[in-house]
Amino acid sequence: MIEYRAVGVEVESYDLDGQASKQQILSDVTLTLTERRVAVIGANGSGKSTLLKLVNGLMKASTGQVLVEGLDPSRQGKQVRRMVGHVFTDPMAQLVMATPLEEVELSLRASVHDRKLRHARALAILARNGLDRLANRSVHALSGGERQLVSLACVLAVEPRIVIADEPTTLLDLRNKMMLTRAFDALDQQLVCSTHDLELAGRMDRALLVDSGHIIDDGEPGDIVGHYRAMMEGRADAPREVRA
Repeated sequence: MIEYRAVGVEVESYDLDGQASKQQILSDVTLTLTERRVAVIGANGSGKSTLLKLVNGLMKASTGQVLVEGLDPSRQGKQVRRMVGHVFTDPMAQLVMATPLEEVELSLRASVHDRKLRHARALAILARNGLDRLANRSVHALSGGERQLVSLACVLAVEPRIVIADEPTTLLDLRNKMMLTRAFDALDQQLVCSTHDLELAGRMDRALLVDSGHIIDDGEPGDIVGHYRAMMEGRADAPREVRA
């Protein structure tokens, strides 16, 4: 379970003259997420990624409190990170080893100290995720979808309770989106996923609509996606500001 209690996030920003100012990224977010699949949708810059990064302490709340299974990521980050796995938009931002096998072995290093056992466990994890044929292939030779699936396998290797996925299908073609969607469908863990893929969002149990740092709608995914489409159509139809 993930709880946001009157959470606000404020960061420093700078104008072209180098003058500092405060920018509000999230404002007064109060939520309790218990559903197995939660989608977070909204325009670029709306605050979706910030909302997700609060869960495992990649960002800290300026006001209010975030709790993950009763633990505060800002004070109990080590314990929370054992429970929460994070899948990034670009898998190459988190793949650092030469091959998928080495990547999964790296994820297991803290929990499986025996090298032979770690090797066998990594192979089993790749096989369970349909990636055993890629075990010793260079990560640079993998497709975008294969890389994202390897990233997910690395996250699952540490057996988290919660998986956070930040726009994971953004760089993927249709086939690879389908592969990743099926992998998400098979998860036992709670999944919280920010996405521009409205079809993926529609498959979830609950959806949140974020706009300008506020949760403006929350409920059944079909209804929330419909609201978002209508809102974006209205903005697309609005005349652009004419500048002299």
